Amino acid sequence: MQTMKKISSLFLLALISGAVTLGAYKLFFEPAPVVINDTNGASPFVNTSLPAPGWDAEDVDFTAAAENTVHAVVHVKNVTISRGPTSLFDFYYGSGGAQRAQVGTGSGVIISPDGYIVTNNHVIANASELQITLNNNKTYNAELIGADSETDIALLKIDTEEDLPYLPFGDSDQTRLGEWVLAVGNPFNLTSTVTAGIISAKARDLDETDSRFQSFIQTDAAVNPGNSGGALVNIRGELVGINTAITSQTGSYVGYSFAVPSNIARKVVEDIMEFGDVQVVNIGIRGSDLKNLDTDQLGIEETEGIYIAEIIEDSGADNAGLKKGDIIKEIDGIKISKFADLTGYLRSKRPNDRISLAILRDRDRMEIPVTLLKNTSYDIRNLGLSVKELSDKDRKDFRNAEGVKIINSSPYWEEADLEGKLLIAINDMKTESIDDVKSAMSNLNKYRSLSILILNQKGERERIYIKD
Repeated sequence: MQTMKKISSLFLLALISGAVTLGAYKLFFEPAPVVINDTNGASPFVNTSLPAPGWDAEDVDFTAAAENTVHAVVHVKNVTISRGPTSLFDFYYGSGGAQRAQVGTGSGVIISPDGYIVTNNHVIANASELQITLNNNKTYNAELIGADSETDIALLKIDTEEDLPYLPFGDSDQTRLGEWVLAVGNPFNLTSTVTAGIISAKARDLDETDSRFQSFIQTDAAVNPGNSGGALVNIRGELVGINTAITSQTGSYVGYSFAVPSNIARKVVEDIMEFGDVQVVNIGIRGSDLKNLDTDQLGIEETEGIYIAEIIEDSGADNAGLKKGDIIKEIDGIKISKFADLTGYLRSKRPNDRISLAILRDRDRMEIPVTLLKNTSYDIRNLGLSVKELSDKDRKDFRNAEGVKIINSSPYWEEADLEGKLLIAINDMKTESIDDVKSAMSNLNKYRSLSILILNQKGERERIYIKD
């Protein structure tokens, strides 16, 4: 009897302990049930138990885009001939030396069935011979049709007896952050390599101190040496960029890469085919991103946009009535947060194209149409000078003298008072146009002293020697 009572007590104790344990688990550890509010009222919460439309892994299929792209991406071999010393006599006295062939490789993208190929300018620079190898291992000699160092785009042509697979251009302005993309190229001579990633940023400027064009698409698709000139495509197989650069201390991929937007590459290619060179426009302003300014001192509440600090005379901005202090917020409905947004969009335009700017003037929003003109100004970075080609008024003021007008100068030139004068020669090479200026600067010898020849409105000349 006593044993039975003891067993009953133990059973009752176990039952109570189990109930307490189950209750504690229910109260403290078991997750709350999902409650579905089956009403017609809008809920302020997103039901995260359901996949967001378009983000189901099964909905993202790279296979069709990859299969089409690999056949349109080619291997580019650049053979350059260099001459170097072969003896101590050659080394010390610089006489002769044997010619040596150096081989560089990269990628390219077929953009038409008759064999036009777009690649990077740096892939084909200084080439003595260019060879193209298709995905089917057929090899052709290529002709350089034209190139633009500013955008790093070049156009090649191969002749074949059959139509080639090619990629259609997509609209890079319509790409979105987070959009899936594929990078296709030949890294480390590994042909037909496909990597995937997303668009991480748009209108990326890698060096804000450099006045040259920079407005890249940034992606985390793996890109390595040899990928340059290859394709960046969306999941529909449309070409949205030409892979161009990586930023890395090791020279290899570290998490992000950069591509020239397809709208810019397409415009450069069309210009080369139609005009033989690239038609560059300039809106005609000098300014800065608002993030780089003391907006409180300027009395500006905006934090995004471009502040116009100066209007270049005889430019599209000047003719349209833009003013110092205006803030550019949009161009043709596209948001402008920084200068790279503006320069990137303008790189897809030609002289006489008409754009619409949304600006803020004294806090009032205005829409101003601007007719873009051919770029007639140029920043000579090595000299710290900005110049422009002469207008009819300038020619009259300077009695029909030839040269380019200095419109801006760095503080280095403050005592020389060069603004408003003409630059008529660099190292005795005449500078009657922007092209002359570029040519003169490209032909500088780093071992030779540099001089510039200046002309003022009185017709007086002054030669200035510049020490390195």
